[in-house]
Amino acid sequence: MALIVQKYGGSSLGTLERIKHVADRVHQARQEGHDIVVVVSAMQGDTDRLIQLATALTAHPNPREYDALVSTGEQVSMSLLAMALHNIACPARSYSGTQIGIMTDHAHTKARILDIKTHLIQEELSQGYVVVIAGFQGINPRGDVTTLGRGGSDTTAVALAAALRANECQIYTDVEGVYTTDPRLIPEASLLSHISFEEMLEMSSLGAKVLQMRSVELASQHNMPIRVLSTFTNHPGTLVTFEEKIMQRRLVSGIAFSREEAMIAINGVPYKAGIEAQILMKVSDADIEIDMIAQNAANKETADFTFTVQRKDFAKTLIIIEELSRTLNATSIQSNANVAKLSLVGIGMRSQTGVASKMFQALGQIGVTIQMITTSEIKISVVIDESFLESSVRVLHDAFELDKIKLEKQPLFMET
Repeated sequence: MALIVQKYGGSSLGTLERIKHVADRVHQARQEGHDIVVVVSAMQGDTDRLIQLATALTAHPNPREYDALVSTGEQVSMSLLAMALHNIACPARSYSGTQIGIMTDHAHTKARILDIKTHLIQEELSQGYVVVIAGFQGINPRGDVTTLGRGGSDTTAVALAAALRANECQIYTDVEGVYTTDPRLIPEASLLSHISFEEMLEMSSLGAKVLQMRSVELASQHNMPIRVLSTFTNHPGTLVTFEEKIMQRRLVSGIAFSREEAMIAINGVPYKAGIEAQILMKVSDADIEIDMIAQNAANKETADFTFTVQRKDFAKTLIIIEELSRTLNATSIQSNANVAKLSLVGIGMRSQTGVASKMFQALGQIGVTIQMITTSEIKISVVIDESFLESSVRVLHDAFELDKIKLEKQPLFMET
């Protein structure tokens, strides 16, 4: 018998018919002899509807009350799924994050899980119940409801799986697993049978939306395998696990991209120690996250400093940089809110050379100008004009023959 934590997203729970379908899938797993804990997101569209209600009432909702409001979407899902399970003679009990004891810090709208009380879950499992838990939420030391940020139900599921020492955490979505790139853009994208935690972490941070980045971090820290599956098919999905458990190490496992990028360059700033910190602190003090950074020393006296931010922060950042440029007597500012970030990810890059040159050659053949570059052991990221994004993804997918990756057999459960 295995203990499995299953998480179902909003698209899997979007209608009553889909909730019934999820109930059937959960019941089947229980009939196979497994103990099942289910984590649910809000029904598709519910969280957006609640956010719209809040922002229609006030431009700046109180964070405590905002969390109390948006957490109710998951509570609707958990109750309906428990009812659907009862309806097919599958005993189930539903609980909110507060009832179970998912303890978080005080940071409303972006809380982090500190501890999970597991005794109630284990008691219910021992009595034969499926335990259905509202994802995305917890309770802080003051007793206030908190939420974990977008995609937080993934984090809830992984944290619960780790706390319960489950055999596996299964994330059910509307896709069959992790692909070499977004199959909506490249229909020939290959479905991966395995991917390493490190690769998945890079893919998540670089724009792939299959798993929330924090959930992958948690899984890696706790040696908790994640399996990404489709709610609507019986495909075995993609197993996210440790690199040493993957037999075939691919040179490139995937292409991630983000359209929501903007680039700003402040040129002719004094070339002296600490100038970089002065620029970055001004931006970060405004709660703006900086991504890629490049500096070029134009001469012995001045340098050009370039960085990217999310496009939603572009206008705010530009105001800060314009003010800073006057303070630093910078010669000019250049900006572009129509750029995209494109990244190759693969653990095989650690031991093989030539990936960057092959990437740049392929992009050069279709006339793409690379505006920024950053690398790590298993990643190469570039900033390009957004108008070239789709053609760039396609030419790289072809160049590295990612449509020819074959599925490998995988065990049902990995050892934890």
